[in-house]
Amino acid sequence: MAETAERARLAQLESLGDPTRFAKRIHGLITFSPLFETFNLTEIRVLSEFMQVYRAGPGAEIIREGDAGDFMVFLIEGRIEVFKQDRWNAPRLIALIAPGQSFGEMSMIDGEPRFASCIAAESCMIAVLSRDSLARIILEQTTLGAKILMELVLILSQRLRLTSSKLLDYMDREKT
Repeated sequence: MAETAERARLAQLESLGDPTRFAKRIHGLITFSPLFETFNLTEIRVLSEFMQVYRAGPGAEIIREGDAGDFMVFLIEGRIEVFKQDRWNAPRLIALIAPGQSFGEMSMIDGEPRFASCIAAESCMIAVLSRDSLARIILEQTTLGAKILMELVLILSQRLRLTSSKLLDYMDREKT
């Protein structure tokens, strides 16, 4: 895998070793996780074998808007703030990510630049799934791979519907 600025940023985080030891913890978060809510503990254990787990200190930039992206992140503990540059290049807080939620899926899937920056608001533990690892899951664990892809499609579809609804509300307010 080519070294990117994003990969270099991850390399600066504290690696927490064998990700399978966090499978029960990840499974415990599934009630908060749109991505993993239908996964059982066995599926989470298999998936964790393809992930890397890191600790990020407060203020650590995990994803930078505009960078090339080839991984997604699942937040195990802590809180992440999501910032988008406005038209004056000022960062605007657009979302807060809580344990059990994921981010970075769009760029992992489509290879387009990152839409926003994601910064640790406090000490965080994250699990990272790269595009290469997802491809390996699809080849080596086809049922699990299909399930992950379906859940990603559902999440992205739900986010698009929510964003479209917000846009329509905004357009309606602008008319009046």
